[in-house]
Amino acid sequence: MATPTAPPTASVERDGHHVTLHLAGRWRLDQRIPRLADFAASIDRSSSDSGDAVSQLRELSFETSELSDWDSALVTYIAGVERLCTKRDIRCDPSALPEGLRRLLEMASLAEAPDDDAHDRGPSFLAKVGLDMADLVRSTGEIMTFFGEGAIAVRHFVAGRARYRRSELWVIIQESGADALPIVSLVSFLVGMILGYIGDQQLAQFGARIYVADLVGLATVIQMGALITGIVLAGRTGAAFAARIGTMQVNEEIDALRTFGIPPMEFLVLPRMIALILMTPLLTLYADLLGILGGAFVGTVVGGVTLTAYLVQTQAAIGWNHIIQGLISATVYGAIVAASGCLRGMQCGRSAAAVGEATTSAVVTAIVFIVIAAAVLTVIFDAIGLSG
Repeated sequence: MATPTAPPTASVERDGHHVTLHLAGRWRLDQRIPRLADFAASIDRSSSDSGDAVSQLRELSFETSELSDWDSALVTYIAGVERLCTKRDIRCDPSALPEGLRRLLEMASLAEAPDDDAHDRGPSFLAKVGLDMADLVRSTGEIMTFFGEGAIAVRHFVAGRARYRRSELWVIIQESGADALPIVSLVSFLVGMILGYIGDQQLAQFGARIYVADLVGLATVIQMGALITGIVLAGRTGAAFAARIGTMQVNEEIDALRTFGIPPMEFLVLPRMIALILMTPLLTLYADLLGILGGAFVGTVVGGVTLTAYLVQTQAAIGWNHIIQGLISATVYGAIVAASGCLRGMQCGRSAAAVGEATTSAVVTAIVFIVIAAAVLTVIFDAIGLSG
């Protein structure tokens, strides 16, 4: 029997197609553990001495009667021995190992990486379709639940029973309204210039450059002003909503609100919905003005139309029905941006990476639904005669 302080040793004894690995001594991390390369060399040496090929080895067993003490150093060594035997097509018999060591080896084998070939193959086409359909059903249920809770929060707001901080509402209104003026100004003015330049190129062929004012004014007021404002707010404000609420989800602040009996839908989502529904139409009116001025700049500089004639033509082309269309569209787009940002924030996972994914998803969701809503509203306005 080895003494408790004996150094760790590993020796190989071969008998025909069978190999026995003798383990003795104290196998702990503070000791100098035998190398796996020495084990492989011992097998090769015993094979060459017996005149048999290495491939003829069939089984390996262990002998641990002289093993005095061990920790994870022995587990690592035995796991390496098993891997070497697997490569050489040698069966390992761990029955002679201590019971605790066998359990640790089983857990280590379960934690090994999956087969690369199986990973590369991935799920089949039908499996992907099934997973996508399951995700769609789950997402639809979550969206319906979100809008149901939102409707209840709006009802409480109308009744004066909603629980939210009014000071936070004014801060959100400022962040989503006044703070967005610079980017809305730049984008709207440049888009108005682009529309004016393209229209001037085409209408100049017919000597009708004055109608650039009609083209830019109607396109901006009916659709482009609201669409530009909605997309800008989706990338700026909607992403901020998702990141802020997602971070609160990670920090378990939303769970704390529920614990105190405060509905997160009223406390977090409702002020953001109200702020964007109120500010998006106002920003759209501002965007309409800047877009018309951008077209006027091109019309006067490139087209040679006087500023007075351009503005008079714009006023004659635009009616109240066109302005109403733009404001209705802007209200819908603002609700979409707020709902998308808050929804993705509430669906955020519990990691920093999940916050980034929620932010990206919020922007994509908002832009896609804004474009869909624009198409649907255009058809509805034409059907009810509001576009005339």
